[in-house]
Amino acid sequence: MTTPAQNAPLVFPSVAFRPVRLLAISLALTVVAMFAAGWLHHVMVGVFFGVGLLLGLLNAVGVQRSVAAITAEAHPLKKKMAMNSASRLMLITVIGLAVAFVFRPDGLGVLFGLALFQVLLVVSTALPVWKKLRIQAADSGSHSDVATEREGNGNSDD
Repeated sequence: MTTPAQNAPLVFPSVAFRPVRLLAISLALTVVAMFAAGWLHHVMVGVFFGVGLLLGLLNAVGVQRSVAAITAEAHPLKKKMAMNSASRLMLITVIGLAVAFVFRPDGLGVLFGLALFQVLLVVSTALPVWKKLRIQAADSGSHSDVATEREGNGNSDD
């Protein structure tokens, strides 16, 4: 018998999230973006790009904290997590669009910063997980190679 989705417990895997590393990468990207935008005589695009990266980082830290708080409860609810995420994303979207609109065209850098941060977050989180999976696969592969040699693989030249 399976548990219906609405009654299933809320479970989140541990994620390799390093906000300090993401902050350092975001600062470096902001400096590069400011120099590139300055070369094109639009330094403020680079500044707003950095603001977008910062908004993305604040969202990621907010996600981490809300997941920790909600999953620490005795009976965490998916609805509570969904409402928390939706309200946080709505707030960040409104801020990003407001900055882009008020400071157009340079303010569009905020949206580019938010978008790039999401890519950066996925890559920086997925790479350590991918490396760990490769190591585990290599370890289990080496054990299965030994077993195959002992049992024989049926492809002998006898």
